[in-house]
Amino acid sequence: MTTPNEALVRNGSRVLTWIGIIAQLMETRAANVLAAHAVPFPQYVMLNHFSHQPDAPKTITGIARALQQPQPGVTKTVQKMVARRFLRVAPAPEDGRSKLLYLTAKGREAHAKALAALAPAFADLFAGWKPAELDELFGKLDRLKVWLDTKGRE
Repeated sequence: MTTPNEALVRNGSRVLTWIGIIAQLMETRAANVLAAHAVPFPQYVMLNHFSHQPDAPKTITGIARALQQPQPGVTKTVQKMVARRFLRVAPAPEDGRSKLLYLTAKGREAHAKALAALAPAFADLFAGWKPAELDELFGKLDRLKVWLDTKGRE
């Protein structure tokens, strides 16, 4: 006989497995589309991160923490994006050793073009869904994301 707690663990595990599979499938599909537009997926992820607060400066450490990625990988992606002029670097006023990163107009444009390129590739994804169904799904996924982002880091 399965206890309620065992059922929650089993079902929770299935949900997280499905989210992982969906994320991998989405990343592969997006990477294929973005490759044709010369925006590698890691750069798109970072452009997307900057786009939420486009005028706010960020640090490598802050980006690595937010994206939960190793700092050397973030540094490498940032260097490529600075070379492409998607980001600009400025010294941090309070600490000369630290650098601040800013999204440039060219970076905003690259993000907008990437979103436009992705739209047709994902247009059919939610075809047939009612707005209420999407709202419900988003609410539940947001609840899970917020928990993982706050309590899940403890």
